[in-house]
Amino acid sequence: MGFGDLKSGSGLKVLNDFLSDRSYIEGYVPSQADVAVFDAISSPPSADLCHALRWYNHIKSYQSQKNSLPGVKKPLGQYGPAGVADTTSSSAPAASKDDDDDDIDLFGSDDEEDAEAARLKEERLAEYAAKKAKKPALIAKSSILLDVKPWDDETDMAKLEECVRSIQMDGLVWGQSKLVPVGYGIKKLQINCVVEDDKVGTDILEEQITAFEDYVQSMDVAAFNKI
Repeated sequence: MGFGDLKSGSGLKVLNDFLSDRSYIEGYVPSQADVAVFDAISSPPSADLCHALRWYNHIKSYQSQKNSLPGVKKPLGQYGPAGVADTTSSSAPAASKDDDDDDIDLFGSDDEEDAEAARLKEERLAEYAAKKAKKPALIAKSSILLDVKPWDDETDMAKLEECVRSIQMDGLVWGQSKLVPVGYGIKKLQINCVVEDDKVGTDILEEQITAFEDYVQSMDVAAFNKI
């Protein structure tokens, strides 16, 4: 398993394909697996690797919390698609003793910290199960119509829509879309989505859509209806 060399374009392409139908490296919530892969990447993926860029921007927002994310950080070769070996340069400049200590502090590689990580994971799973059991059968949902505006008439609208649809979250389902003229040969993407209100809000949609800044100038909510 692996992604090839994550410091190269080919490795990032493997990562992009891997994330085309996944929100995270493992499971359904951010974890130390995402931290391990994120830390191996030297710079943000380019805009044409929209799945990898969407994931990168999302995990970047957890940087202040990454020490508390569940799971145990493993070698890169234990993540990714089968049949692809990890060749990410294992050797960045030799780390100093202080750097080694920092790694131990951040990712809990000793037995005591592994046990603490496992305990936190169990607590979070228990909290999740308790919340799920208390949820009412009826889930509040909304239908949202979004206007996504490009920079100009030369923007690749097919690529813009691909980037938007690459955003995947629990509680989000993309629907129909169309291009609507706005003047001077420019067209905006008008796209519908259905969201679960307690999981997805317009603020996080705007944050993730406008992250594709090579294609997207702005996003507006054209219509918002409770279902």
